[in-house]
Amino acid sequence: MGVRPDFVPILREEAAMHTALLAAGEAVQLNSTRLGISLVLSLVVLIFLVTVVKLHPFVSLLAAGMVVGIGSGYGPVATLTSFTGEFGSTMGSVGILIGLGAMIGKVLMDTGATDQVVNTLVSKSSPATIPWIMALIGALIGLPMFFEVGLVILVPVIILVARKTELPLMRVAIPTLAGLSIMHACVPPHPGPLAALSQFKETGNVGLTMMFGIPIALITLVIVGPLFSKVAARWVPIEAPADFAAKSEEAAKEEARLPSFGLSVFCIILPAILMLLTSVFEITSPDFRTRTDGFAQTINFIGNPVMALAIALIVSMLLLKAASGISWKTVNDSLGASLPAVAGILLIVGAGGGFKGVLVSTGIGKIIGTFVETSNISIFLLGWLIAVFVRVATGSATVSILTTAGILSNAMTMMHATPMATTLLVIAIGAGSIFLSHLNDAGFWLIKEYFGMSVGDTLKTWSVLECLLSVVVLVLIMVASIFVPIAG
Repeated sequence: MGVRPDFVPILREEAAMHTALLAAGEAVQLNSTRLGISLVLSLVVLIFLVTVVKLHPFVSLLAAGMVVGIGSGYGPVATLTSFTGEFGSTMGSVGILIGLGAMIGKVLMDTGATDQVVNTLVSKSSPATIPWIMALIGALIGLPMFFEVGLVILVPVIILVARKTELPLMRVAIPTLAGLSIMHACVPPHPGPLAALSQFKETGNVGLTMMFGIPIALITLVIVGPLFSKVAARWVPIEAPADFAAKSEEAAKEEARLPSFGLSVFCIILPAILMLLTSVFEITSPDFRTRTDGFAQTINFIGNPVMALAIALIVSMLLLKAASGISWKTVNDSLGASLPAVAGILLIVGAGGGFKGVLVSTGIGKIIGTFVETSNISIFLLGWLIAVFVRVATGSATVSILTTAGILSNAMTMMHATPMATTLLVIAIGAGSIFLSHLNDAGFWLIKEYFGMSVGDTLKTWSVLECLLSVVVLVLIMVASIFVPIAG
């Protein structure tokens, strides 16, 4: 059944009114009780669709946004306008970064740069230092690559190293997985942190998040990774399967054609170096980002996340092509091959932005902001708790991050939060989003199958590891928040 013709002018007038109010910076006044019920109902719908119906998170987030807007009385047309507008804004700020990040990761993999880093570090290690070296490898490979991509690359390495050193599988696997997971949760340009930053447009800063995120991730890795691997190896005393044993000779033959270790590491960390430039100068000169002199403009240009990733991509393509001797066509083909894997991520991130747009437009964000301001609960703890709840319920780290950041974005605006406070909140949300990977998480099943474990063994190792990483990051965030100005 179509819309009655006499309703069309009314719907258009309603949409125009809401749009005008938003453009003027005015909140639409809706009933607070109805808003609260709509928010809870939307979360129930989101969790139900993702976990029970198994609907794609993009469609689930769209449906949740419609429930919030229509249920709160904001209006169907205004809700859709708000959702699509913020969807486009989010894709404009985050989509390019995710695409470039995926391309860099694929180039590093196809040119052999990642293989060289792994081979070099492992060859110079003793059995006693292997867990620590594998943690470093996981962090290095996890810096430019998505978790799933890094996992596919490193599983054969984990198994080969465990067989060669005759160490229990968990002594090698747990530190490596810890390095991959913690970088995925805390450090841009991974989709989760980038998506969270996109919800805090006024104070979100990629470079600053990397400046805080990398040290916090590394400290957490040192505390949890190799140490927990000892416990995990006792709980699940299994040896490495023999499936990848035949690959060692092939890897040795290919080693001569790999780029040098120094060049490989340089290409891996180049995006981080460039993105950190502006943030470093901003610490010494707060007005650095708005300065108009040539030096400041140049640093701000190359330190911009989009340009930093683009420059790193071109430099990596040129240097690694020359070092590996592969054709330009092969390197160039890597760019296109990297994109299908992130298409779904882009849609989910955009839908998360649309969901947040509806929350802000209806005024729900303001209600939550008032609650945060008048309560004694830390915004960082609240962000972590909400992210944990959505993560455990849906099994999706991305949905958890986007939902939590959308709920709390307006609260940070009302608090006049500093960029440093926003950075800590983004990392806290990222930490909450990896808590307790279990049977509703695709990553749980990947790791179970790769290492030939039972469900119980996977829960005792991988699931516990994720909980430990999440909690340690939260503790570090709470300690750091003592020394960081929260409100500007």
